[in-house]
Amino acid sequence: MNLERLELEIDDDVARLWLSRPEVRNAFDGRMVTELRAVLDQLATSSSVRVLVVGGRGEVFSAGADLEWMKEQAGFGREENLREAREMADVFFTLASLPKPVVARVQGAALGGGVGLVAACDIAVAAEGTRFGFPEVRLGLIPAVISPHVLGKIGESAAREYFLTGERFEAEKAREIGLVRAVVPAGNLDAAVEARVEELRQAGPGAVAEAKALLRAVAGRGLDDVLHETAERIAAVRASPEGQEGLRAFLEKRKPNWVP
Repeated sequence: MNLERLELEIDDDVARLWLSRPEVRNAFDGRMVTELRAVLDQLATSSSVRVLVVGGRGEVFSAGADLEWMKEQAGFGREENLREAREMADVFFTLASLPKPVVARVQGAALGGGVGLVAACDIAVAAEGTRFGFPEVRLGLIPAVISPHVLGKIGESAAREYFLTGERFEAEKAREIGLVRAVVPAGNLDAAVEARVEELRQAGPGAVAEAKALLRAVAGRGLDDVLHETAERIAAVRASPEGQEGLRAFLEKRKPNWVP
């Protein structure tokens, strides 16, 4: 795959996907969106990759939309705007629904679409001093396509504050409201990310995929709606080869065959 805006590294069963436009603080443009979708589609069907880490080259994770791209969009009609918005929304959905666990490695700043990328990942680890924000309203816009993923992480109360003010907030506040799971000194960021990767590699890859599908199916629905569906899901997983191996390994006091 010919990548201009991204770098993809695969080491054993871990893929590392880097936003690679440090000269513009890893800002999104149309080319990056296209490349992200292509890479995520490839990783979704890879039987060898078990964990994905998403990071940004340079000092900043992602500053959101590229200024030149925004200037271009300003001249678009409604249909062109709708097409680009749907492509962007599709990238966030594809990342969130990837049947692999995804860890975000966040430093410097994550703004607008950059926050959306963090929110679409399963687990985010941020360096101290990282700043977050939704500046869209200060440009007369709204954080629309990222909103389902952000709301799933920070809830409506925090979203009301930060969506409406557009103000920046620090990494510790991001941890407090649930956007990131851990905040560590910048020098410890890689070690903290790798620790999460190793934890995820202990889990059955099929079980992880089913757990992510379960979260999507159950979130926001009432108990009566999901009672029978959740029972059917666990019954199917228990009877699967991976489920049987995991139970046998537990009873035999050994590691299951997917543990490195």
